[in-house]
Amino acid sequence: KASRFSPLMSVVRHTVITLPTPVNISTWWNFGSLLGVCLAIQIFSGLVLSLHFTAHTDLSFYVVIQSFGDVYYNWWFRALHANGASFFFIGLYLHVARGMYYGSYVFKEVWSVGVVILLLVMASAFLGYVLPWGQMSFWGATVITSLFSALPIIGGDVVIWLWGGFSVDNATLTRFFGLHFLLPFTVAGLAGLHLFFLHDQGSSNPLGVSSDYNKVVFHHYYVLKDLVGVCFFVGPLLGLVYFNPWLLGDPENFIEGNPLVTPHHIQPEWYFLFAYAILRAVPNKLGGVVALAVAVLILLYMPFSPQTAIKGLSFYPWGKALFFSLVGVFILLTWAGAKPVEEPYVVVSQVLSFLYFSYFLLIGPLTRIQDKLL
Repeated sequence: KASRFSPLMSVVRHTVITLPTPVNISTWWNFGSLLGVCLAIQIFSGLVLSLHFTAHTDLSFYVVIQSFGDVYYNWWFRALHANGASFFFIGLYLHVARGMYYGSYVFKEVWSVGVVILLLVMASAFLGYVLPWGQMSFWGATVITSLFSALPIIGGDVVIWLWGGFSVDNATLTRFFGLHFLLPFTVAGLAGLHLFFLHDQGSSNPLGVSSDYNKVVFHHYYVLKDLVGVCFFVGPLLGLVYFNPWLLGDPENFIEGNPLVTPHHIQPEWYFLFAYAILRAVPNKLGGVVALAVAVLILLYMPFSPQTAIKGLSFYPWGKALFFSLVGVFILLTWAGAKPVEEPYVVVSQVLSFLYFSYFLLIGPLTRIQDKLL
């Protein structure tokens, strides 16, 4: 038995114990392990919630509400799952931002798999938001799936296939539940592939220089550091669960989904608002869908963008200023996405969208100019 499991144990040992790690990586490198903890929390809490869920338009809303009081600690698991999704996206966005700032995208395989994970997590979060079948769940599903009708020729057929009929109904809810259940396990598998490529190519570091001759083993130096990060990350999550579990939710979702009553202002969860603002900024429907997709897919372009002499932006003042401007634009897009579709918010969204895409076009040439000046 020992020989049977020794290859697995050697992999685990190399991954979390003897892995050579740059000696100077900072707290920003903690978010990889934090995202692993978030994924584990989401999978476990989701499995518990699935035991008491019925994917039916006549029952889903009432089953969710009734299970709060009738199922032991179900309220805790649902609050943990809902707020865990928000913390998952906080970690994801910070993880991506760190990769952009420190030039981690030069590792093409690691970065590409990471972007695919981001896309699948976004898809899973959208599918999960539909399941409680509240007003915002129903109308959010209707609006987002209807966007596929903008595709030339095949758009109408794609929408009918997604719905499983001619409107968002029981078939839609059933398939959304099945996909939402399966996608996290796909994400877990891709996370393993992400780690494999990372360990094969090695971690980057804040200085952007080679650290092959200045490394330490992962355990116990970074295991303890990651555990401290987990405490600081999970602590606020549990505080939110216990003291204000519905702070980040939409009050409209405590009303059962009604196809005859449209909410005054339809909006997704906060972590999709930046993309929603970009979608609304384009007056043409197909153009808005393309802009929405490109807003995330443009991350796949970064490994192929012009490379700098020094990896990362630590030694590029112009690049750093442009990056932190992007962070501000992202926050403002999130704010604009929560506002009604009226002036001046439409114009503000258009300006912010232009600035968002401008970063990816300007950051390469700007840093190359500074390379020549140096």
